[in-house]
Amino acid sequence: MTDPDHSIQNKARAVLQTHQQHLWSSTDRMFGALMLLQWLGCIAAAVVISPRTWEGTSSATHLHLWAAILLGGALALYPTYLVIRHPGSALTRTVITVAQVLFGSLLIHLTGGRIETHFHVFGSLAFIAIYRQRSLLLLAAAVVVVDHLARGIFWPESIYGVLSAPLWRSLEHAGWVVFELTFLILATNKGRREMLMNADREARLDVAHREVEQKVEERTSERYRHDRRAWHRAELQPGS
Repeated sequence: MTDPDHSIQNKARAVLQTHQQHLWSSTDRMFGALMLLQWLGCIAAAVVISPRTWEGTSSATHLHLWAAILLGGALALYPTYLVIRHPGSALTRTVITVAQVLFGSLLIHLTGGRIETHFHVFGSLAFIAIYRQRSLLLLAAAVVVVDHLARGIFWPESIYGVLSAPLWRSLEHAGWVVFELTFLILATNKGRREMLMNADREARLDVAHREVEQKVEERTSERYRHDRRAWHRAELQPGS
């Protein structure tokens, strides 16, 4: 006889996996559209802020515009390809996470380090939290911290719009990222617990429903055999 608790655990794992796969696939599709919108946004920012560069009396297309088109295209098109071909896969989620954070870095660079564009990073972390995976949040935060520290030291003009910046400025930005990350991980843990509870509840209802159906089937079969025996006995009686 099958152990009910074991059946419930197996069913709960299957239900949880189904819910997770649906969540991952739908979030991938959301990011697929977002990637293309961000690419267009980066191009628009480059066109408005710095479309041309001048050397004396001659002008040429600014490198920012080429960066928006080429680098932004690379960041947008490969994740979008993965969303179409491999929705819900671990590779797709990982590539989307890195690309989404790097889009923030590109946007900050294109706008000359404007403080407003730094909020793109915090928004990106919030969107990535929809996956409800701590590993993706930690990966995103690590990319942000490394990017801020590296560019803050070697290329502060790209991230702060100044020729030089003290190390504490990069550490301050990294600290705010860690601050948000703490709350997002708490929210992610809570969301996963709710998913586990819902999966367990659904599994218990399904197992209970199957047990009722099995009992009804057994009673029906038993009743049918009983009626068959009674009918057979009646046929064997004299004078019937």
